[in-house]
Amino acid sequence: MIVVTAPTGNIGRRLLALLLESVSDRGEELRVIVRDPARLTDAVRERAEVITGSHGTPEVVDRAFEGADAVFWLAPPDASLTPYDAYSGFTLPAAKVLAAHGVGHVVGISALGRGTPLADRAGLVTATLAMDDLIAGTGVAYRALACPSFFENFLEEADSIREKGVFTDVVAPDRKAPLVATADIAAVAARLLLDRSWTGTESVPVLGPEDLSSNDVARIIGEQSGRSVRYERQSYEGLRTDLVGYGLNEAFVQGIVDMKRAKDDGLDAGVTRTPDTASPTTFEQWCAQTLMPALHP
Repeated sequence: MIVVTAPTGNIGRRLLALLLESVSDRGEELRVIVRDPARLTDAVRERAEVITGSHGTPEVVDRAFEGADAVFWLAPPDASLTPYDAYSGFTLPAAKVLAAHGVGHVVGISALGRGTPLADRAGLVTATLAMDDLIAGTGVAYRALACPSFFENFLEEADSIREKGVFTDVVAPDRKAPLVATADIAAVAARLLLDRSWTGTESVPVLGPEDLSSNDVARIIGEQSGRSVRYERQSYEGLRTDLVGYGLNEAFVQGIVDMKRAKDDGLDAGVTRTPDTASPTTFEQWCAQTLMPALHP
């Protein structure tokens, strides 16, 4: 039995599609935890057991983990909470019942930066790494998928790119860093969940095929869209003001700002890309398949 949390998100829905292709041949069963079952595909509702509710609540994870062999864990970044409450606080009920139900393996979505000088002052990343420690401390075999920023983040800039030819962030325009497609993260998660021969606790970097700067991203989007696209650097104070204005928890906002600052200082550069840590989808491929349709709906 494999339990999947956050099954309708960018990673979870892609992971489920991969698992559905394989579980029946392997004698595995699937169970998902979801707040709104109507958001699941017909295939998932037909072939997976559905537990309705939040995986941050004790009674839900207690039901969902009964008889489970493996869990895919993703804590949704709830911006109404403090970073601690959004990650470790949210995960605490699950951590308390993993051992009680004999769950052997957990694969979690995490972040790059562990072991770097920036790890303890990286905002949401610091909170994520503390969540990993909480899960690992239960005694399960744990693989933390250490991810950089996602290609999918640029979908949030689609309106600005379409209307003004501009996207914004706070990092230096020439700062090169890894970027990754969520489909590639899902593929690594599926492999680990289906082949549970691993033991202990490890971080598994998923780095994408190459490092890109914001200027590189602007060039690629411009080439594919056939228009001029430029990156505009925003100040940290401007970012903070904007996010607080949206009604986000001020501590969570500070966590975002601290994370962005750490990334701009090289947080994601602590792992060398190798054939084992690289993933295949290029930004050009992702743009053609995903961003361009969003720019021209």
